[in-house]
Amino acid sequence: MTDDGAREVANRMAAAALAWLDSLDPDQRPAATGPPPGTGGAAEAERTRWYYTPTDHGGLTFHRQRPAQHRLVMRLVASGLSEAGYTTVATVLGLENVLDRTEGFSVHWGRERTRDPGMYYLRVFGEPGGARPWGWRFGGHHVSLNNLVVDGRVAAATPCFLGADPAASPLLGGAALRPLGTAEDLARELVRSLAPGAAARAVLLPRAPNDVVAGNSARVGDRVVRRSELWRPGPHVPDRAGHPVTGLHGADQRALALTPEPRGVPGAELDAAQRELLRALLGTYLDRVPAGVSPLPRYADPAALDAVHLAWAGSTAAGEPHYYRLQGPRLLVEWTNVHRGANHAHAVWRDPETDFGGDVLAAHHAAHHPA
Repeated sequence: MTDDGAREVANRMAAAALAWLDSLDPDQRPAATGPPPGTGGAAEAERTRWYYTPTDHGGLTFHRQRPAQHRLVMRLVASGLSEAGYTTVATVLGLENVLDRTEGFSVHWGRERTRDPGMYYLRVFGEPGGARPWGWRFGGHHVSLNNLVVDGRVAAATPCFLGADPAASPLLGGAALRPLGTAEDLARELVRSLAPGAAARAVLLPRAPNDVVAGNSARVGDRVVRRSELWRPGPHVPDRAGHPVTGLHGADQRALALTPEPRGVPGAELDAAQRELLRALLGTYLDRVPAGVSPLPRYADPAALDAVHLAWAGSTAAGEPHYYRLQGPRLLVEWTNVHRGANHAHAVWRDPETDFGGDVLAAHHAAHHPA
């Protein structure tokens, strides 16, 4: 992330956010807006409450907007993404229609349509372009984008979650639509390239968890996230709501738990070809955002790449349920592809120090609002 790049992206975000806000009718604004980041209390708890399930993410849905406003929503979404990142997000939104067909247009959760490309939410927090911190959140099924601007620059772009269900869909001519496929293929190639001793340390568990270990926690830690937390309280309550999102218990849960000291094999033990695979794999997550915001250049430093650990769970064979994570300073990437016959992928990028901009907000308030 460069200062000039982060400011340029922030300016584009502010222009897009203001254009959208200016288009809103009075009855749309309450759902579309929230207090400035760092307000504290219930307001800050709401800003940092995020989901990736088809639940109420908080904000104004496409359903409550006119087509011209839809375009302004997507302009704001695009401002926080690279071209490839935007294409992937747009594809994930469209996959709701594919998933509906996969399930025989038969899933009903007490609303008119369950697999619904109109059920994506946008909310802007604070005043875009103003002197105070501001941010925006866009989310729905398999998408959660969280952006914070402080002192005129993008200060945080995580958690950043993308999923795909189906993870692979047939296209004409025998091709396949795999929006997140490279993130799967590179990781499998990397873990399968490890020498036996390193592979034994990389594979933490022979079975894959049902979901990413950190779930939708507001802060990365070792707390066990429950399935009920993945959903806004409402009419749809998932089966086994009190169970861990991972489906793991006891020794299995402990084997895959997140720890301050990363588990798995560090980049320092990889050979040159494996290090190139690792950096390319990082790019499938960190290049979701514009070049001026992405931390990927950090990993051109050999010491930074040395500290990234690869851990795996489940089978390393293609088409089998599996999980992996990349963990290091200011980095947590988690991937899982387990359900629907290993054809339902979750892929999240987090910065444990700066998710939602927590430490940046604290520094800003200390500098501008001393006690």
